[in-house]
Formats: sequence, structure tokens, C-alpha cells
Amino acid sequence: MKVIHLILGKANPERMNGVNKVVHALATQQHRAGWDVEVWGITRDVEAGHPRHEFLTRLFRAQRTPFQLSRELLAALAAVQAPAVVHLHGGFVPAYYSAARQLKALGVPYVLTPHGSYSTQAMRKNGLVKRVYLSVCEQFVLQNAAQVHCLGQSEVQGLQRRLPGLNPCLLPYGYEVNPSETIWPRTASAEIFRVGFCGRLDDNHKGLHCLITGFGEFARTRPDAELWIIGDGPDRAKVETWASAVPAGTVHVLGSRFGPEKLALLSQLDVFAHTSHYEGLPTAVLEAAALGIPCVVTEATNLGSYVRQYECGQVLPEAKPTQLATSLQQMHQQWRSTTRQQRGLHSQHMVATAFAWPQLLTQYHSMYQRACHA
Repeated sequence: MKVIHLILGKANPERMNGVNKVVHALATQQHRAGWDVEVWGITRDVEAGHPRHEFLTRLFRAQRTPFQLSRELLAALAAVQAPAVVHLHGGFVPAYYSAARQLKALGVPYVLTPHGSYSTQAMRKNGLVKRVYLSVCEQFVLQNAAQVHCLGQSEVQGLQRRLPGLNPCLLPYGYEVNPSETIWPRTASAEIFRVGFCGRLDDNHKGLHCLITGFGEFARTRPDAELWIIGDGPDRAKVETWASAVPAGTVHVLGSRFGPEKLALLSQLDVFAHTSHYEGLPTAVLEAAALGIPCVVTEATNLGSYVRQYECGQVLPEAKPTQLATSLQQMHQQWRSTTRQQRGLHSQHMVATAFAWPQLLTQYHSMYQRACHA
């Protein structure tokens, strides 16, 4: 069985694009397991390079009209031979509507992973446009998918509210722990309590105003605290303005970091905070947890159940500054205790157990087989 992942982009893990990171990791693991897997990317620039992939990557030029597919992509889809499944990644993508109609006409099954696009909070942004698009185009993509695959419970609930008859598959993606990058939970520093965030600087998505404001409430009584914000994005100017209102010197906006440089910064944290309003499943939390960093997450990250099960941090019902400040106070009280070290070890155990690729690949294979026989 051939698996073809169709994405917007080039599956470049060194970009502030969570979908591309996830697809890169998934295709890499599938290739290493001996699968026949390819990634097809729709991109404005098919000439510019990308990091070398272990799997085959094919790039197709994005067209001026968002619903239009290039002649090369249409020909490639027409040449797909059974048994095969095409895996679409992302929601509200006009090109996917055209691809879904083409695949249905060809009799080629496809799987759709929305990556958080249908959660209640995500639907509020440009809500009227999305509701119209859902009824005119996206509903076709969803109802004709051989399998709709959700990464977290919030998206399952959001989908079933809009399309009650839909029965999505709930399955997270995995995380590969590289032994050379593993850092055992560090001893608390003598003077500074470091809280960190890593991700795209998009407040509507990542809850950055809550992160900075909540940290500010906490920092007013804890002058030994710092907040490190790693990343870039459309709201960087807002983030820097909000940061300037926090007690002087406590918030550092560090910009984008990748690879070993990013891991070196994450390894210096005492707590990783992710106050998203909606998510599929945030890779950054798993990266921090794999380093033994206890986490504070919102329920909307879809990681709350894991954090509670493995006792490796705090879970906020919503992205509210006061809730974050209270959780950080509790984490600070455990800062130099054995509890902090235990939570760090529990974080690593969570990643190694709940997000282990070998067992998840078996479940992905079953999902694709169901799709092929739907």
C-alpha cells in the first residue's frame, strides 16, 4: 500500500509551521518502517531547496486561483495506482476541495487530518466565512473522506457538533526521542526560575496575551522569574509590547530557533507553558517534555489528559491569565523539591510511552487499511 501525504509546503521541519513538522516526522517514521510513502507539496516556489528528506518529496507549483491544481499535480493524481491512499493535511484549504473531487472521480481513497482547524475556538476566527465555506465546499471534503483523522478530542467534538453523523478516528502522532539530545531533568538554578514558550507568535491561536499577562501576575511576587519566548510570527510586535509591560527584564523575546540551538534553550527551562486556545497536538510541548521539563498546558492543547495521567505538570481549563499565574505559583513552590525532578522524569516517561512511534505506526497502518477498504 502506497501512502501519499499532500500538504501546503515542503515538509520542512525547520519552519514555524506545525503541520509541516508533523508530516515530516510521520513520513520519516513510515519510511524507516519500510512503508511506500511519499510527500507531495503544493508551494509557490518549487525550485528552492529544503532539508534532505529520507522519503521521496515531490513539489507542485501553487496556482494563482486557490482552487486550481497544477497540470502536473492533476496528472500525478491520475497516475496513482491501487492500493494507495492520499492523506490530506489541514482544513479549509481550497486546493483540497479540488483534490478531493478529483480523487473521488478517480476512485482513490483519501484521509483528512484537519490539524485543529475545526475546534470551536479555531472556527471563531473568520467565523462567517468558514461557516459558508464549510457548507459549500468543506462539507464535501469531510463527507467523502474514507477517514477523518483527528489528533485531539477537542477537534472530534467540534466536528461532531457541525456534522453529527461523522465518525472521526482519534489518533495522536508520535515523537522520536533522540538519545544524543536527551537531557535528564536538571537541578534548579540558584537564582532564576525560567518559564518558556516555543511556537508561532499568533495570539488568536497560541494565547500569547494570556501567557505574558499571566506570567506578569506571577512575576510581580517572584522577581527571580523569567519568561523566554522562542519563535516568530505575525503578532511579534504585539508580543514585544505586552512584554514591555511586565516587570523589567523578566520577559525575553528570543525569535526563531531551530535544531540544537532550540533544544539548548529549552533545556534551560524549569517550566514549559503552552496556553493555546486551540490545537491539533503541539509538537513544542512534546519537545520540552522529552527534555524532562514539566509543562503547564491548556485543555485546548489536547494534552491535558496525558499531563494528568503521567503527573507531569498542570492543566488549565482555559487560557486565562489568573489560572496561569496560580499554576506557576504552584510550580514555583516545587521548584527546588524532589517533586520537580519527579515531574521531569514523568514528562519523559509520557513521551516515551504515550507517543512512541512503533505502536502508533501500527494504528496508522490500520487506519489506512480501513480507508482503502471503505
